[in-house]
Amino acid sequence: QVQLVESGGGLVQAGDSLRLSCAASRRTFRTYHMGWFRQAPGKEREFVAVAIGWSGGSTYYSDSIKGRFTISRDNAKNTVHLQMNSLKPEDTAVYYCAAKYDSDSYYLPDTYDYWGQGTQVTVSS
Repeated sequence: QVQLVESGGGLVQAGDSLRLSCAASRRTFRTYHMGWFRQAPGKEREFVAVAIGWSGGSTYYSDSIKGRFTISRDNAKNTVHLQMNSLKPEDTAVYYCAAKYDSDSYYLPDTYDYWGQGTQVTVSS
């Protein structure tokens, strides 16, 4: 069992930056592929970014945030981060951290084994 706790959300203005963090409970954190998803009101949960592999050297992003967001992991601290720059009002959502054991279909939320409780990000225009 892996417990994930997100932090760092908040209310910001368009163009601002936020850094989300996700702390994992287990030392085996490094064996999991780590992803970020988001869900806006009335919409389905959508893929944002993933760090594949223990080093997080392989990263993939959704087209909507590519070039603005960066995912990174710190295995020494059992933490994964999502640096969000140039935020837009359409980035407003609850952001979730998730962990999966295999790397297949990393963009599908149903393939993830563990989820955090989410952190709200609100971007005003």
